[in-house]
Amino acid sequence: MKKLIAITTAALALAGIARADKVVIKGSDTLGAKLVPMLAEQYKAANPGTTFEIAAEGSTTGIAAIIEGTAQIGMSSRRAKPTEVASASAKGVKMQPTIVAYDGIGVIVNASNPLSGLTRRQIEQIFTGDITDWSAVGGKPGKISIYTRNTSSGTYADFKELAMNKRDYAKSSQKMAGNEQIAAEIAKNPNGIGYVGLAYLTDPGIKTLAIDGALPTKESVHAKTYPYARPTFYYTNGTPVGSAAAFLAYTLSDEGQRIAEKIGFVPVR
Repeated sequence: MKKLIAITTAALALAGIARADKVVIKGSDTLGAKLVPMLAEQYKAANPGTTFEIAAEGSTTGIAAIIEGTAQIGMSSRRAKPTEVASASAKGVKMQPTIVAYDGIGVIVNASNPLSGLTRRQIEQIFTGDITDWSAVGGKPGKISIYTRNTSSGTYADFKELAMNKRDYAKSSQKMAGNEQIAAEIAKNPNGIGYVGLAYLTDPGIKTLAIDGALPTKESVHAKTYPYARPTFYYTNGTPVGSAAAFLAYTLSDEGQRIAEKIGFVPVR
């Protein structure tokens, strides 16, 4: 913690004099669809010489970008796998994670769905395909339509571990590119179910299910009483420098964390 504070403080001191350049950020849609672009806009207002290239195509792409040296910051909603760390090390890359916010994966259904909650066991059975009709869990009869993220998504991997005992998704599940796409599809489908991050739980036409009686809120994620809570990360090649270091420090600053909280994330402090 002391080391992190020292790095953050030093980077903040450099923020005003960081070399004017482009910061390339790739990876997680959970971070990159809303939070990081807003942080970048606010950062540019105070540092007009800095530009950003942000590509939110999944956590796997962010980690790969650090390994390949095509980005200064890799956004990820999951921890790097041992195989990814080994691949990086073989290329002389030190995968350094920094937790930038906490998130909860909320299970969502269509707003017309009469259910208000499910158990963890029922969630596992639905997403693995053991249960295929809503009537089996107390809902109206109808074939369950499952929406998931694509395989490059950290949320796809995290949900599989947190909610499904690492079992495979049902073959009938439909893979979506991002949180917004999942929410949009479920809003149109009365039989739909899927998952999104905290920042997307207020999208129109959907509602969030309680899991074993717990809803994903800032309080339950912070207290870890919600079962599908997780950290989100910036990955860098060792300690970042220049504008990348300044932007990471800005993300962790009081202002940056207020922005994260406003969007729906749980601050690191």
